[in-house]
Amino acid sequence: NKARKRKTRYNLRMTFLITLIHVMARTLIFIVIVQAILSFFMSPYHPIRRTLDSIVAPFLNPIRKVLPLLGNIDFSPLVLVILVQVIETLLINLLVTLG
Repeated sequence: NKARKRKTRYNLRMTFLITLIHVMARTLIFIVIVQAILSFFMSPYHPIRRTLDSIVAPFLNPIRKVLPLLGNIDFSPLVLVILVQVIETLLINLLVTLG
């Protein structure tokens, strides 16, 4: 009985961690996409754009150092979205195999 309760608590923690990772990844991806779209239409000095840039820039800057611009197109947001998805999948798979 105690072992089953302990296992249930462990499963709840794992489910919580998996959900947390998923929500954080989706939130970051959403912010990156919104920031990329707004960068076409909104002034870089607009408060909303500055806030989004301050959230996304720490993730994009290292990618921009490695990935050059192709013409005038910045592919770093796309690379970041793919990296976030890969990291999310790896973390969730790791947690599932541990559980």
